[in-house]
Amino acid sequence: MRPLRKTMALHRPRRVSGMAGDPQTVWLFDLDNTLHDCSKGIFKAIDGAMTKAVADTLSLDVEAANALRSAYWKRYGATVIGMVRHHGAKADDFLRLSHSFDIAPLVHSENGLDRKLRQLKGRKVLLTNAPLDYARTVLKTLGILRHFECLWTMDHMNLQGRLRPKPSAALMRQILARLGVPAQRVVLVEDTLRNLKSARRAGMRTVHVFHPGTPFSSLHSGRCHYVDLRVKAIGRLLVGRHCLSTPGRPGRA
Repeated sequence: MRPLRKTMALHRPRRVSGMAGDPQTVWLFDLDNTLHDCSKGIFKAIDGAMTKAVADTLSLDVEAANALRSAYWKRYGATVIGMVRHHGAKADDFLRLSHSFDIAPLVHSENGLDRKLRQLKGRKVLLTNAPLDYARTVLKTLGILRHFECLWTMDHMNLQGRLRPKPSAALMRQILARLGVPAQRVVLVEDTLRNLKSARRAGMRTVHVFHPGTPFSSLHSGRCHYVDLRVKAIGRLLVGRHCLSTPGRPGRA
């Protein structure tokens, strides 16, 4: 297995004073619908590009391709896994096709995101099932790329010859091994509950970024036992971080 530094794009954030949080914390941030709001355009664009990639790869009509895209996402957590396992598609080629659209105009985030991340103490790592080029473009558009020491994307989730994206338990174990820190110092910030559940099983702390009405979030009003903190914006981590001191004691900020 190759060292972490050789498999990821590294970006060193500058040191600043007056930060909130624990400097020993490792924050694992999801990308879509966590660091930016996908409901304003990107969800639709990704679904369309993904459906077209399935249709072009398998010579299907749009309706059949869309149904297959949805089925594989529900089954595996990523359409690309179904395409690779059942149709012999090349993951790199499919991911390129499925994210082939103009990304920057569709990116929207909460106000002051750059400042809020700067004030949040600790190491910051991107952990997303999206491909690397797409992730870098989104982070550059948001103006926050510099805050992340590394980008852990779908391109880096091939374990023992198979794609194992979130919520893979094997991926979570690999993350902890590569980071080299105790699980309780790692916090996954994520909008998808099944990914948070997997992180909790690995011993990590968890933050649910809640977006009612979006495909990747829960519509119920309660909190799951594996969620330590539920927020509606990244900035709320600055005031709700005290809820993360003890895993299993849920809070809201």
